[in-house]
Amino acid sequence: MAGPLCQGWGLGVALRSRAALRPLGLLAPPARGVLGPAAGSGTAAGSGEAALEENPFYGKYRHKIHELRRSNPDVFESRMEKRSEVKKQPVGHSKQGEFIRCMEEKAESLGSKTSKGGFTKDKTLDSILNVEMVKEKSAEEITQIWNQYFSAKDTVYAVIPADKFDLMWKRAQKCPSFLYALPRKEGYEFFVGQWSGTELHFTSLINVQTQGETAPSQLVLYHYPDLQKEKGIVLMTAEMDSKFLVVQDAQCLANQVQLFYATDHSETYGLVETFNHRSSEFKYMAVIAELEQSGLGRELRPGQASDKS
Repeated sequence: MAGPLCQGWGLGVALRSRAALRPLGLLAPPARGVLGPAAGSGTAAGSGEAALEENPFYGKYRHKIHELRRSNPDVFESRMEKRSEVKKQPVGHSKQGEFIRCMEEKAESLGSKTSKGGFTKDKTLDSILNVEMVKEKSAEEITQIWNQYFSAKDTVYAVIPADKFDLMWKRAQKCPSFLYALPRKEGYEFFVGQWSGTELHFTSLINVQTQGETAPSQLVLYHYPDLQKEKGIVLMTAEMDSKFLVVQDAQCLANQVQLFYATDHSETYGLVETFNHRSSEFKYMAVIAELEQSGLGRELRPGQASDKS
């Protein structure tokens, strides 16, 4: 059983083999990894598909890239040209205006398209929980029910204090998108998070670069404020595309939402503001620095998970 949480809220990670409730805290020691070639997945040298092939994660998305090239070669070439223009900028400093416009278009399309990849469209709390029945229970009892329900499922989940969600929600209205990083053996794989209502959709940066606003979601965090006023909690769960992400990846991305959107440190949230409102000043290396300092995702990099002493 998980003990009391020291910081933030509880993020559960459910694996089929066992229930694993882990703190969604930022107390782990700093990771000692250095920026590898994956950190350049959005700015590596070269142009066109040849440059994409230099990306360590190209093989993971090869089929989708080739499918786009066959079905719509003009769109493919146009996106490769735009990608090449971004590469001409100094390393660690990228102009994100065009990219953010693309994400805004994606956000608009999220509400009008049928969900793909096994994601549930308009997933409501009533589809998971008998809301009227649990209204008779305390916040602590609802938390226990939520954790027990998801402990046997391959997903991440959380019970978020109302005041923390209020902070996240207000910030999400002003800054609906951000760039996240997952530590990998090769370096870092970047993902874009885009809020659409109370859903937070993630897709890889290479997907956005090659497919634009049609880039499919690979992870969706569902936040339910149904009980926020009455019980002081917001319930969260997730769905993910298991062809591209594992539960630990989803946990790391969910942890980073707290790191960047629920932080009390103005410098940390300042990166989110810069990404959304002063895109020409945004430096993706600052995201890496925050991630390294927090220690989040350390277990995703082979050889470091056991090196915590």
